[in-house]
Amino acid sequence: MSMHRPSVPQTLGRGVLAGLAGTAAMTAFQKLVEMPLTGRSDSYAPAAFAEKVLHVRPESHGGRKRLNYGTHFALGTLWGGAYGVAARAGLRGQRAVAAVFLFVYTGDVLLNTALGLYQPARWSRRDWAIDIVDKLVQAEATGLAFDHWLGRASPLPTS
Repeated sequence: MSMHRPSVPQTLGRGVLAGLAGTAAMTAFQKLVEMPLTGRSDSYAPAAFAEKVLHVRPESHGGRKRLNYGTHFALGTLWGGAYGVAARAGLRGQRAVAAVFLFVYTGDVLLNTALGLYQPARWSRRDWAIDIVDKLVQAEATGLAFDHWLGRASPLPTS
């Protein structure tokens, strides 16, 4: 049986879908597990990012909430795109999750800090733990979606 290697756009497309699935899993984890345990309220960090970068300002709370979720899921596709790049390079499973987490999470913290939106030097250990655990859930779910559902359509190299 002849197997063809998916094109770069196909691999990135699968990654984007995996990123959406990973973001949905992280959101469910936050709403159903993390926030009830920690008592933390909704974060509007994605909305603040969009407002800063796109120079938009919603006129209502509902508009800001929609911007927040839209940005949250749009940024989540970056996790999937990065996973697709890692898979295309031959990484899969926990090696890919670790590489993507390190790259995307570090970039997220650095970019938001540079934009003046994050002040990680002032975060408590609890703040760090919540942020890291939530985003590890996203990274793991993205990898799971890509490797077990979306990546089966056409094999990619494994390491």
